[in-house]
Amino acid sequence: MSDGEFDELLARLRDNPDDPDLVREVAYAHDRRGLEHEAVPYYERALALGADDRLGIFTGYGSTLRVIGRFEDAVKVFEQGLAEFPGDRALRAFLAMALYNRGASRDAVSTLLKLLVETDDLGGYGKAVTYYAENLDETI
Repeated sequence: MSDGEFDELLARLRDNPDDPDLVREVAYAHDRRGLEHEAVPYYERALALGADDRLGIFTGYGSTLRVIGRFEDAVKVFEQGLAEFPGDRALRAFLAMALYNRGASRDAVSTLLKLLVETDDLGGYGKAVTYYAENLDETI
């Protein structure tokens, strides 16, 4: 997304601050630009407003919290997501990473092993999971 497109998205949000799907898109746009800290309140608002793509929001929000070092909050978000989307493989993979970061290595490995025996499909998040597998301790 170009700077102009990003600015246009923010202008649309100023005109429509209660549009849940627009708030969600602003959260995603911040994440894609490496502005994870700034994305957090948009994810929270998108969930509160009932935006579509709740699965994507839970995945992005929890991952963002993990990347910025808010491991306990990330675990809570992933667990909340799994309550709505039981068994989602991507959420479970990201939950395992957050559990590892929180120091719950046994739970993290258990989650991953269960996931491993079930499938190799992570719903389009395979590249991200592969990256984080090598960079679990990386935060920004």
